Amino acid sequence: MPTARNGAVGIEYAVHGEGPTVVCCGVAGLGAWQWSYLVTPLAREHEVVVFDYRGTGNSDTPDGPYTVRDLTADLDAVLADHGARSVHLLGAGLGGVVAVEYARRAGRPESLGLLGTPTAPSDVDFDALARLRAPRDDPEAIERSLAVAFAPGTVEAHPDEIRRIVEWRATDDADRTGWDGQLAAMREAELTDLYEVTTPSLVFHGVEDAIVDPEAGRRLAEHLPRGEGRAVESGHLVHVEQPQVVADELLAWLDERRA
Repeated sequence: MPTARNGAVGIEYAVHGEGPTVVCCGVAGLGAWQWSYLVTPLAREHEVVVFDYRGTGNSDTPDGPYTVRDLTADLDAVLADHGARSVHLLGAGLGGVVAVEYARRAGRPESLGLLGTPTAPSDVDFDALARLRAPRDDPEAIERSLAVAFAPGTVEAHPDEIRRIVEWRATDDADRTGWDGQLAAMREAELTDLYEVTTPSLVFHGVEDAIVDPEAGRRLAEHLPRGEGRAVESGHLVHVEQPQVVADELLAWLDERRA
């Protein structure tokens, strides 16, 4: 897989499909596996770029703490290395903050898809987010940690998929330095002056999100000048729990933008 360079930091990314470019920015601490269920439907009509934050997967792990500015610079390095001139950004959790801030500072994004995105640290239950973190060498702890990521009953209802996610997390998630660094960025992630972000935006939020207050999604859609909101029957990881719902809504919305 290709590696972009942001100074001394290497950021690994993967490319799937062909067509207009969608770039995925993920939830803090979780690896690129989180996009596995969404890439397939999106890549039928789009080129989908998925990258690992610094401290995650095979990307480099510099000492932290990290900032949102660090992560937006990593995103910029990926786009420059890939040669993408115009993109749709799809961001989940911390990745939604990165996407909004990148749209504020750069001219590349044509539109934004935002999932479970906080507008300020006060929107985040950091105790709940801490429960999502688990030692990568402890499969039982990883499985227990997933309860906070999904709507109640989801883990019990899908044991085969949960086992697959546990295996992915054991190899792909951030190590201790990466988690600490990304959580530091999350703690300072405050979206202010949203009236400046005139990029068309579609905001998804799980109605049973235990990590980011579902009201944050409503406020975000309301305060973005060209924002639209979609409530989804899921927990925090909307793109993992309800990928087809997200894909259907997003693809229809993107088609409307192009029309």
